[in-house]
Parts: sequence; C-alpha cells; structure tokens
Amino acid sequence: MSEADRVAVLGVRHHGPGSARSVVAELDRLQPRAVLIEGPADADPLLALAAAPGMAPPVALLAYAPDAPRLSAFWPYAVFSPEWQALAWAAGHGVPVRFCDLPAASTLAMREAGDDDDGRGEVDDEQAPELRWAGRRPFSLDPIAEMAAAAGYDDPARWWDDVVESRLDGASPFPVISEAMGELRAAEQRLAEQAGTQAGTETLREQRREAHMRQVLRATLRDAGGVVAVVCGAWHAPALTGPLPPAGRDAAVLRGMPRRKAALAWVPWTHSRLSTASGYGAGIASPGWYHHLFTTPDHTVIRWMTRVGGVLRGHDLPVSSAHVIEAVRLAEALATLRGRPLAGLAEVSEATKAVMCDGDEVAAAFVHRDLVVGELLGGVPDDAPPVPLDADLRARARSLKLKIDPVEKSLALDLRKDTDRGRSAFLHQLACLRIDWGTVTDDLVKGTGTFRETWSLRWRPELAVDIIDAAVWGTTVMTAASARIADAAANATELAAVSAIVERVLLADLPGALGPVLRALDARAAADSDVADLMTATPALVRAIRYGTVRGTDTGALAAVVHALAARVCAGLPGAVGGLADDAALALRSALDGMHAALALFNPGGTNGVSPLSPPRHRGEGPPVTPLPRQNVRQRWLAVLASVASRRDVHGLIAGRVTRLLADAGALAWPEAATRLRAALSAGVPAAGKAAWAEGFLSGGGLLLVHDRDLLTTLDAWVASLGEEEFLDVAPLLRRVFGEFSAPERASIGTAVRQLPGGHEVGAAPDGVAAGDLDHDRAAAALATVELILGGAR
Repeated sequence: MSEADRVAVLGVRHHGPGSARSVVAELDRLQPRAVLIEGPADADPLLALAAAPGMAPPVALLAYAPDAPRLSAFWPYAVFSPEWQALAWAAGHGVPVRFCDLPAASTLAMREAGDDDDGRGEVDDEQAPELRWAGRRPFSLDPIAEMAAAAGYDDPARWWDDVVESRLDGASPFPVISEAMGELRAAEQRLAEQAGTQAGTETLREQRREAHMRQVLRATLRDAGGVVAVVCGAWHAPALTGPLPPAGRDAAVLRGMPRRKAALAWVPWTHSRLSTASGYGAGIASPGWYHHLFTTPDHTVIRWMTRVGGVLRGHDLPVSSAHVIEAVRLAEALATLRGRPLAGLAEVSEATKAVMCDGDEVAAAFVHRDLVVGELLGGVPDDAPPVPLDADLRARARSLKLKIDPVEKSLALDLRKDTDRGRSAFLHQLACLRIDWGTVTDDLVKGTGTFRETWSLRWRPELAVDIIDAAVWGTTVMTAASARIADAAANATELAAVSAIVERVLLADLPGALGPVLRALDARAAADSDVADLMTATPALVRAIRYGTVRGTDTGALAAVVHALAARVCAGLPGAVGGLADDAALALRSALDGMHAALALFNPGGTNGVSPLSPPRHRGEGPPVTPLPRQNVRQRWLAVLASVASRRDVHGLIAGRVTRLLADAGALAWPEAATRLRAALSAGVPAAGKAAWAEGFLSGGGLLLVHDRDLLTTLDAWVASLGEEEFLDVAPLLRRVFGEFSAPERASIGTAVRQLPGGHEVGAAPDGVAAGDLDHDRAAAALATVELILGGAR
C-alpha cells in the first residue's frame, strides 16, 4: 500500500452534526491505526482527559501566555463537532490520536507579533469556516454554488445543510467534498496567476498550518502500520490528499516560525459562545438545533416541537399537545413542498411561529434564545489541571452553594445571615479581580436598610481568561483580591478613587487589604486641599461604614477619617463657593448633594475623637483645622450651609441648592424658604440667574411643588412674567429641572397649577371657548364610552 493510499482525509465543516455523524461512520469503516485532528499540536498531553469521567462538551482548549494571560486563544468543541467525535472514537477504540495543526506556542507568538490574520481578538479562528464560498476573494468557479444551483438551491449554505448537516444516514460525503475543495483552490490559484499574484490567496499563516499538518502526518505514517485518518477543515483536505510534497519544502516554510511560552487547559464552554452572534468566526447560527439533530436521530421534528412547547410553557404561554401536533404537520408539509429530505430549522421555526406563537415575534424569540441557540454549559473533570485560582474559586462556590450556570438568574441576599454574607463577600472579591460572574442590581424590595443585596449571576466561558489574568495576584480569591485592591489604592491619583476602593474593601471583607488602603487614603487626603474632591470622597466612606456595621467589621478608623474630612470641608467650603462659572457650579452642586446625604447617615457614636489625619496647612493660612467632635459634624455642616446661603456672591445654582438642603434638614422654615425664592425671582435679577437659583432649589424631587402652594404660586408667577426672549433663555434650564421629575410628579404639578388662582380648573372650558359653546350631546357619547372602559364607575 502506497503512502497516499494509507491516508484517509475527512474534510469537515466545524461544528456540523452531519459531518460528525459521517466521521464516525467513516472511522468505523476504515478502522485506522491512528487519527490526526486539526488542533494545536502542543495540546497532545491533554487529549487523555477528553475521555475522562466528568468531561462533558461543549468544552474548549484554552491556550494562554503565562506571563501575559490576556494573550490567549480558544479551540471550542461541542458534542456535534466532528473533531470531538473523532476524539471519542479514538478513545473508545484504543487508537492513538494526535493534534496536527500549528502549536499554540506559535499561534500566540504570531498573534503577539501581529502576524495572525484572524482579527478576532481573544476567540481564535483555528477552526474558521472551511467552506468559504461566502467569505473569500471572488473567483470564477464555486463548486459548492454550482452544485447547489444544479439541485435547485439559490443559497449554497442551505444546500450544504440539507445534503450534509441534516443527513441521518451517515453516508460518506468526503470524496465529493475533497474534490469540490480541490476545484475551488485550483480556481483561486488560476485567478491569482491571472492577476500576477505569485502566492495566490493563501497567507503565510495558512501555508505554515498546512505544512505543519503534513509534517505531523509524515511522522505518524512512519510510526503507524496501517491507515491514518485525518479529520480537518474541508478547505485543507486537498493539501493532505494524494502524494505529499517533499518534506524539505514544508520544513523551509516552517523555518523561522515564532514561538513563545504557552500553557494549555480544558475549560467549559457554552452553546451561545459557539453561535455566530457571539462573534466567533467559526460560529454557527443554531448550536441548540445542531445538538438536537446529532443527539436525536429518531422522530427529530416531533421531539423538537415537544421541547418548543416546554420552553413556551416555561414562559407562561398557553401551549397544548394539539399545538405541537399541528406544528409538526406544518413543518413536514413545508419540507415536502420545498423538496427537502427533512424539515430543517427554517421549516420548524416557521411552523413554531405560526402555530405555537400565533405570529408573535417575542414568543418566537424565546424559542430562538432558549432552544435554537441554547445555553448548555459543558464541564471538565475535577482532576483536570486547573489554574490554582480557578480551583479555589470553584471550591468557594461549592461551599457557598453557588451554582455555576450560564443562565442568568437573580440572587437576593440577606446580609444578617452568615451564608448570604459570605456569598456577598465572595462575589465582591471576584468583582475586585474583574471576574464579573455577578453584578449588583436594584433590590426588588424597596427600603433604606443595608442588610439586603441583590445580584444578577451569569457564568460566561470567557471568564476563564479573566481568572487566568487575575491569577498573577495570588492563588486564592481572597489573597488575589487583597493584593489587587491594595495595588489599585497605591496607584490611585484621586482621593475619590481611593475612598471608593475603601468601600470595596469593606464590601468584599478583605481585612488584609484594609491597612494598606487606609494608608493610601491617609496620604491622598493629606495632600488634597480641593473642597470638591474632599466632598466627593466622603459618601463612599460613609457607605463603607454602614456596610461594615452590617457585616460586623470594625469601622472606627473610617469614622475618624470621615470626621476629619468633614472638618476640612466645613473650613474650606465658604472660600470655595465664590465666583464660580456655570460648569464649576454644577459640579459643586453634585458634590454638595453627596456630602449632605452622607452626613445625614453618618452616626459614628462613641465619645469625641479626632482623626489620625493631619489636615495640611494652606499657603497664607493659620494653623491646621481642629477636628470637630463627632456628634457636632452635622450641626457644623448646617451652620456652614446657612452662611453660604446668606451671601450674595454665590452662584444662583449653589445658593438655591443650599437653601433647599437647609429646608429639607429642618434648619430653615419653609415659609422662609418661600420668601427667599420670591426674592431670588424678583425684579433686578437677570433671568439666567433666576433660572439657576430655581434649578438649584427645585432639583431632586417635584413633590415639593405639589404640596407647597406658596412656592408653586411664586414660581408660576415668575414664569408668567417672563418676556419672550427671557423665556427662551431660561427654558433649557427649566426643562432640565422638570425633566428630572418622574412622570407622575409632573402630572401632579400640572394639576396643581391648573387649580391655582387664575389657572384652569379641571373640567373647565379652555381659554377662548365659552361654556355655552360646548356640544354636550357629542360629549355624552364619549363619556358613555369612558364609563364602559372604567367599568361603569363615574
């Protein structure tokens, strides 16, 4: 038997169920002595794990650079992937199996150097679509399109799906595929020669890939005593079929190929990450459907429609067995009318939408998301070599009863319970490491307490890269999070950033990081004399104190820091509010709001104390500010606000806001606040200044105007007094204020304005229309309809 006769090349489409079924049938027929599979050659030591208990596709080979984990690549496999079925067949028959594509060490090195032409970031295209009739340079002859047209198809991909992927008999399509691909490559080469391109359309990377495949094939032929089966993308099949070129030629192509250190591991994958919508270049539109085609050869359409009914019922939609029966009949009838051997995804989707979803696009989208694509999550054996951080993460998740699941779900935590408090700290630690398994969401239970926390959890396969990236900080989640957060605090350049990090340390329960972070906070606060920065930093510290109280953390040091920052703000605020431009005033108003809300919550308790911080002396100023007794912080703050509100050199936005804060806090009577509003809106003040004062006073809630008629009357009279040009000047500011109010608040304000003296009472005739001019007979018909709608209630 010649060398060429000993090679059986099985050209496949990656992630194709028909190709996978045909590969298994052909391997059963050939009974090869060795199997080669397109994949990174340096992953051979991991092949034994493919047959280990606990290995459940979809999974992926992950390659990454140990010194730069973000430099990575994936090779995904599903149960319906031809390569995976070849792996399983070889393991089940005791046949040696190897990967034959370029080593991951070279792939990563080329990507690092910019020589990798896949252009798709972290998801590697080592398994890019090999049937490239729709994605390559134009050529005169497309065998796939020609054969599809001869069969009456205008879509080559649809024809391929019918004759290969939807086949259930397992007959071998490989000789025809190899011949078609050979013609395709020859046609491209002819066009390239006509255009004067010496190398044709192949890139150096493609040439190296095929040269490496042939080198591995030669070595395997020397070691094996019989037939060698090669499972590769169909595009490469002609390069491995027939007499092989001289080995020296391939060696020359591979000479000088870059390499770098690479580590490889098996990681779980999901069906959604196999879909084209995920950005995966070799992706398929319907991984869930392909999985069903491969795993359900009998009564395929009937069982699919049964699953569709289950999905729709899971979304509280009424679906009966009659719906399922009629949908199956319609799908099979459509397939017959279209001359298809089996109802495909197009037919079952159309039947589902028409019969089971009543034409509703939203219901059909449920089926597409949950079933056609699906979120099946694979698994790897517990004894597979993991990154130490990954092993600790999974162990912590198991101990806290957190299931790693690709389906998004909500998790409500009660921080008064030990288990939920541990879950919260664990998820916050992962967030510190930028492993975004979960995100904090708004609690469905409204309240002002801090003992509740709601998370949205969803595990994504690409988190494997985030875990590896975070592994440089430590081997456990807690130590790595502590190291990373301490480093972030040491390198932060703004006080607000450090205070936010303090809050995260308390949330994540990282006592080992609290000391370094507080030292960084001390250094930044001592060096920062900007009042706005000091106010912006305070709210996060107050929140951290409240969270720490709920979690049982000692927050005495933080309370002292807040006390010192408040003292410095009170000392510096009067000098910071004068002569502000509009942008600066807007920024300071936001800082004022945050500081005021924070001090309203700040209740350190205990005896008087001072901060370990030493406020810096400013140039030309006297001695450092003496920290206030903790109980007096809020009183001193309100006194400072009162002094600011009485000044005339303060921007209207700040003056109005300070007046509102004083009134809300009970430090200023509301009649006095209304008097100040009338004064601010009186004659002699520019229209823009009036609008700024009103914006500062009114922002933050519209119910004030609903319940205080004096304020509403004053504001209404001022707006009515504006001339045309003045109104155009202040309209954007007023629109911004009222745009912050909720729709019910705006509606209530409108009703209250109509009830003011001179306004329109509800139900009154519009201006210019006399009450006697209304047509009561015509109105009665409309009122009767409204009465029916409201159930007879007047």
